[in-house]
Amino acid sequence: MRTLNVALGARSYPILIERGLIDRAELVLPHLRTRRVAVVTNDVVGPLYLDRFCAGLRANGITVSSVVLPDGEAHKDWPTLNLIFDMLLGERCERSTTLIALGGGVVGDMGGFAAATYQRGMPFIQVPTTLLSQVDSSVGGKTAINHPLGKNMVGAFYQPKLVLADTATLDTLPERELSAGLAEVIKYGLIRDPDFFDWLERNVERLLERDAEALAYAIERSCRNKAEVVVADETEQGERALLNLGHTFGHAIETGLGYGEWLHGEAVAAGTMMAAELSRRLGWLSGADVERIDALFLRAGLPVRGPDLGVERYLDLMAHDKKVEAGRLRLVLLRAIGQAVMHAESPQADIIAAIERCCA
Repeated sequence: MRTLNVALGARSYPILIERGLIDRAELVLPHLRTRRVAVVTNDVVGPLYLDRFCAGLRANGITVSSVVLPDGEAHKDWPTLNLIFDMLLGERCERSTTLIALGGGVVGDMGGFAAATYQRGMPFIQVPTTLLSQVDSSVGGKTAINHPLGKNMVGAFYQPKLVLADTATLDTLPERELSAGLAEVIKYGLIRDPDFFDWLERNVERLLERDAEALAYAIERSCRNKAEVVVADETEQGERALLNLGHTFGHAIETGLGYGEWLHGEAVAAGTMMAAELSRRLGWLSGADVERIDALFLRAGLPVRGPDLGVERYLDLMAHDKKVEAGRLRLVLLRAIGQAVMHAESPQADIIAAIERCCA
């Protein structure tokens, strides 16, 4: 088993990475405050893993309640969040009950937000079942729901007690979802780990083939990168914002098309190409650098061109980004492959040109 620690003092927690962890309820037990849990999943993951996971908990004397949400980014909203609260209240769950999110990034985000706010906070465990959630969204304590005007605009920072990443769940992951997760994996190489980017160029086909050793390595290295950033800047006052490479453009794509039309990782890939093109126009990346990034995304099965929403629509949606400060749009850009920076001085003409160049 690969084990990492997110070192946040009294709120530190482990990340466990291995095949078969969903069937190992004994790993969850030390992190429960009482012998009662509430499991949140969705109607895709639930039929695959909910009964197995809950059976293991019940065999260890744990009382389990559960709720199955509709799947997809389109349901990451208040009405769906209220289904979680309905279950918690209907089952008379207490603030000492542990909420467990069993699913991908949407389930993890909504489960975490519910845990952060139900009775002003209940213990929370992440059991991510997609590559994207295992390498990114389950780690670091960002929880949120979407608003029609912007993605992840309503939420809270709320750390889990444990992240249990069962890599066997990736066996049932659709190819499109696997590729979407690779967008976040590639991101870590681009923002701070150039040796990892080199490794990905050599091994991306192994990841697409679901080679167990390659996947475990990529998940561990991604989580290690994320954990180091989170420990340095838990509430995104500085360095943590660099994890959002491509996300300002990408969130505009998701919101502009309608949540769920593109997967998050697909939007991030196209958004990262816009950020790379803008970095080239600022004189930081070479044309060859941009081609390397473009080629790796394409090999990973990801889009490198965004939808043609119109430049004005992109700019309007980007103005709602959480990194806007004092009315100024701050973008995560690349001074080099492996060196991300926050930049608020990009000429409007260059931003427009980058969007236009990288749209279908």
